[in-house]
Amino acid sequence: MAAIETPAEPLAIGEVAERTGLSVHALRFYEREGLLVGPIRRTAGGRRRYTTLDVDWLLICVKLRESGMPLADLKRFAELVRHGRGNEAERLRLLDAHRQRVDARIQALEECRSVITWKVGVYAEHLARGEADGLWAPTPEPRTQGLSGGSASDSP
Repeated sequence: MAAIETPAEPLAIGEVAERTGLSVHALRFYEREGLLVGPIRRTAGGRRRYTTLDVDWLLICVKLRESGMPLADLKRFAELVRHGRGNEAERLRLLDAHRQRVDARIQALEECRSVITWKVGVYAEHLARGEADGLWAPTPEPRTQGLSGGSASDSP
């Protein structure tokens, strides 16, 4: 026999902060800036009460912001979601443009990691040989090998 699902108990702002990693101040900001897809219910005493749907949406928002989505784009996305059906193509364009920016950042970071890996190898090789010759170091007088005092074996 299938169990009947009952709605989850509403969550206080502190519980939502804990589940999402956002501060209570950030949660209030998200609400004030129109970044949520629905109104947050309140108790008779004015305390915010969130649903699991609110938490799920906030978790998506956290990932979009962590990945660098501009606040204006997140606001627009939330607005489109609030308006409901009929604007899915615009939502897709917004998300796809963000994905492309993230892909470009990942590519740039991979290039940075490649340079760092190369530099780690240079230093490890020199240290394994027990010599620091060829590694960049400040020198008391200018050298003709380059502006930073390094040798050709350690140049970028």
